[in-house]
Amino acid sequence: QVQLVESGGGLVQAGGSLRLSCVTSGRTFTYGAGWFRQAPGKEREFVAAISWSLGSTDYDDSVKGRFTISRDNAKNTVYLQMNSLKPEDTAVYYCAADALRSRLRVAPAYWGQGTQVTVSS
Repeated sequence: QVQLVESGGGLVQAGGSLRLSCVTSGRTFTYGAGWFRQAPGKEREFVAAISWSLGSTDYDDSVKGRFTISRDNAKNTVYLQMNSLKPEDTAVYYCAADALRSRLRVAPAYWGQGTQVTVSS
């Protein structure tokens, strides 16, 4: 059983920064973990992903250069450092994980409960 617990969301002004954390259990059963987000009235979308073993990363174009995903294998934790935040980054951010690289960006099997990020203008 893989469980994911996010933290670190909150309210920040445009141009500010936040760091999200996702503590995982059952990490050894997965290829990697990632972050998705869902804004009000919109579909959930991919943000970033990272592999546990090599630390290979993948980002959506909308966050490249502003967000950084990282992992600490000893702590079974994935982080999302978000800089230069914009109002359009406002969403519920979800941590996700999957055993397959091919599914991680598209339809991961495991999800956290989400954490709210609100960016004011």
